Amino acid sequence: MRIISWNVNGIRAILKKDFKTIIFELDPDILCLQEIKATEKQLNEEDIQIDGYKYIWNAAERLGYSGTATYIKNKFEPTEFQKGLGIPEFDFEGRAICTSFPDFDLYNIYFPNGQRGMDRVEYKIRFYSELLEICNSKHANGKGIIITGDFNTAHEAIDLANPKENENYSGFLPIEREWVTKFLDNGFTDVFRTINPSKVQYTWWTYRFAARARGIGWRIDYFLMSNPLMPKVKKIEILDSVLGSDHCPIVLEI
Repeated sequence: MRIISWNVNGIRAILKKDFKTIIFELDPDILCLQEIKATEKQLNEEDIQIDGYKYIWNAAERLGYSGTATYIKNKFEPTEFQKGLGIPEFDFEGRAICTSFPDFDLYNIYFPNGQRGMDRVEYKIRFYSELLEICNSKHANGKGIIITGDFNTAHEAIDLANPKENENYSGFLPIEREWVTKFLDNGFTDVFRTINPSKVQYTWWTYRFAARARGIGWRIDYFLMSNPLMPKVKKIEILDSVLGSDHCPIVLEI
């Protein structure tokens, strides 16, 4: 199974940048999109549909903001799915979709960005905390979990180009990084970093200062996997040559 996660920074914008051609070439079995920034009513069915896939759309109540979508090839059938975490404080922003399969639950998540002030940092930390509580409960019942998406946090200094300059900014604050560590301390593996312990590769670049061309980026998009599932991993890739968004796709093959 080939799972691709991509923060598209607006589905309407990326549809104008050969998005569907890119997806056909990448050929995911499951495609997890974040920051779609549109409701189904704001798009026509032709734009939403990808041939050969069923989809689950979870838009934010606020127009032009946040949102997630999961596309699944028709040959795969989730046993169930859930939009959101079941927590109203977070669910109105359309940040999560969980699809269940026989061997694992797949969480497609757009984690909150804390850069609008400390209230949003606190909101972000509550989101991390509530998700971990849900995952711990599932782990206790023997359920494997894959979490993918835009975590909006670079975990270690290797995960961003200028760690010293950003240590007081949301996205690399100690408290945010600690929460990524808590997931790793509670039965999860950061698949890319475990397989590539010293590789410098990024998944997001600001549109300013020609950051992408200059290699000034952050790795903030992840696949976290329950430890017992790790033997299933065949490949993990960051597709940093794929354009269309300020993020690039990440790929997990199991």
